[in-house]
Amino acid sequence: MRAILSVPAGFQTGTARTVYDLGSVTHQSPSMSHQHHHVAVLGASPKPARYANQCIRLLQRYDYRITPIHPKFDEIEALPVSHSLAEVTDPVDTLTLYVGPRLLEPQTEAIVDLRPGRVIFNPGTESRAVQARLDEAGIEWLEACTLVMLKTDQF
Repeated sequence: MRAILSVPAGFQTGTARTVYDLGSVTHQSPSMSHQHHHVAVLGASPKPARYANQCIRLLQRYDYRITPIHPKFDEIEALPVSHSLAEVTDPVDTLTLYVGPRLLEPQTEAIVDLRPGRVIFNPGTESRAVQARLDEAGIEWLEACTLVMLKTDQF
């Protein structure tokens, strides 16, 4: 059974989830352990100014198990990098996206084959074609900002 996700009003979600107001959220303690929650970051970057890198660092701070995915790098933030979705062998609870539709859409079937518990479309990654395919496959998705979700205990 999946947990109900809380997302800000106005964000698109797929596979029928409830939308809640963020008015009364509490912040996660960085000391909380989330080692059993596996997060794959598609479009991971070694550049600290990039949101994908900030996401990886924040996930590390909260002790999530992380797999960065990028075709050209071997290590990001001291983590081994998978060069494609097909290289990710462990089950993924959350796939968070940091690539635009032009690079994302050719990877649609690889995302479906990965069967993540949910997919987060960060701002600028939205793709109706990918979202429709995820709906067909019964894979949960939402349009949201992973950084905001982490910082507001919505992840």
